[in-house]
Amino acid sequence: MNPRREHFDAIVVGSGFGGSVMAWRLAEAGLRVCVLERGKAYPPGSFPRSPYAMRRNFWDPSQGLHGLLNLWSFKGLGGVVASGLGGGSLIYANVLLRKEEKTFVHENLQDGGYEDWPVTREDLEPHYDAVEKMMGTQRYPFEHEPYRHTAKTIAMKLAAERMGLKDDWQLPPLAVTFANPGQPPVPGEPIQERHPNLHGRTRLTCRLCGECDIGCNYGSKNTLDYTYLSAAKRRGAELRVRCEVKAFWPEDGEYVVEYVDHSEAREGERPEVPTSLLPRTLISADKLVLAAGTFGSTYLLLKNREAFPGLSGQLGTRFCGNGDLLGFLFKCTDSSKGKREPRVLDGGHGPVITSALHIRDAAEGGTGRGFYVEDAGYPEFVNWLYESSDQLALLRRFMRLGTRLVKGWLGLSRDTDVSAEIAETIGDCVGSASSLPLLAMGRDIPDGNMTLNKDGLLEVDWRMRHSSSYFRRVRQTMAEIADALEGKLLQNPLSYLSRVITVHPLGGCPMGRAPEVGVVDANGEVFNHPGLYVADGAVMPGPTGPNPSLTIAALADRFADHLIDQVRRPTHRPSHPSPMKEAPWPQPPA
Repeated sequence: MNPRREHFDAIVVGSGFGGSVMAWRLAEAGLRVCVLERGKAYPPGSFPRSPYAMRRNFWDPSQGLHGLLNLWSFKGLGGVVASGLGGGSLIYANVLLRKEEKTFVHENLQDGGYEDWPVTREDLEPHYDAVEKMMGTQRYPFEHEPYRHTAKTIAMKLAAERMGLKDDWQLPPLAVTFANPGQPPVPGEPIQERHPNLHGRTRLTCRLCGECDIGCNYGSKNTLDYTYLSAAKRRGAELRVRCEVKAFWPEDGEYVVEYVDHSEAREGERPEVPTSLLPRTLISADKLVLAAGTFGSTYLLLKNREAFPGLSGQLGTRFCGNGDLLGFLFKCTDSSKGKREPRVLDGGHGPVITSALHIRDAAEGGTGRGFYVEDAGYPEFVNWLYESSDQLALLRRFMRLGTRLVKGWLGLSRDTDVSAEIAETIGDCVGSASSLPLLAMGRDIPDGNMTLNKDGLLEVDWRMRHSSSYFRRVRQTMAEIADALEGKLLQNPLSYLSRVITVHPLGGCPMGRAPEVGVVDANGEVFNHPGLYVADGAVMPGPTGPNPSLTIAALADRFADHLIDQVRRPTHRPSHPSPMKEAPWPQPPA
């Protein structure tokens, strides 16, 4: 150990669902833990809303941007991830669903690809329970006022009934506080916390504003900064924000981590020197946990591969987007009363997701690879953007209002009340009221590859066509929902160009039973490199099906058990990686 270098028992890179869980569990076990998060902390009220602030709300330090959203664009898909204390929990839609028991498969896939889960649902059950308790899950209180009138929830339930799928519709567990313990749910009430959160701020119960995916300014979401990270800090974990890890390597039985501290950077201004030339800080630890997300952890391992001889050749494989597909319902109507009227869906009211429709997998008695379709709300300002998009109609209405006002000013009209005219200028707003996005996710084919290009930048080679039968079934189900609600469906136009946008990238450092089929073992430890762990979406050997956050967190909780056990019963760290062993069963396709 270098006496001049700050040393920890464990360093955790990233503060998303894997990193936060590991940080708390290790700190709770008495280890000295340091969490390195490249983004900022976001206390209540700090998430941007104005156009001026939102334009800086992106992550690219080389351009002076240190914001929340990090967007990636590859040949076959785009990806959206977060940069901030709490990781993806800051922008996800709160759903914590468990992976279906029969989808923990071990097979070469008929449609191509390879998927082997070295853990089972039974293995994860106690960890699922622990995470749900820590995250304080509550279901949308649909049976209470005023929640029972949430139009999009009513519509999704009706669609499921009309499609003969009543039993497959549910109100999933959400990491949102709608009610204080033992009290009825009320929007906007102060949340009663057992311990102060790390921001030292008062939080409010869900105000039903639909802003979950751009950061909750009221603290209603039980994001990781309010749950695991606050608990980790109380246990002594050191949380360092705006610290971007660049390199790491093994040295004398420990791991050295090199990072750039962005805390002195002037946001909105390009740095005077390239970020590659900024000063670096070195710290070390006995255990290193990579939890920078699917893109981040895989990229860091690829970038630092030379320092880790014996790293599995499966690094970068088994990538998928968890079957993400976006669709849009519009012009939905209701003819139940004999006259066709607009069906109000009111997508801006409520949390982003309130309900989910489960289309069962073949392994569960269904057909093909299963998926979920969920209502996908949005902030209310989107409705205003929608209504103002028809500039010609808006101009006509303003001209009529202007004519009416001028007549009043000239004394040509005796009616001085212009309220109705102003209301008419806004329009009937039927277009926005009868529209709703749908978000689908499920078991696409995990056959993508992640590599570095000649410039050292991340590349993802994934093709939508390999999962064509899956996406065709998803589109058909969305169309059936639209028919059930007497509306129309607009598919994401990019999907027709064999391109999707994923908010759930998975794979790159897949779990496996041996280094020939995986990068990490069933405990998250990297093969041939004791003490090095990966604990995020990168370890998934295939899609989770439902929203992956809970499974990522449950696996991290399991990994923490193993790491803590290794600390308490230390094993000999080999000076050189052990040679590859023969694969215990057929290798994945080339």
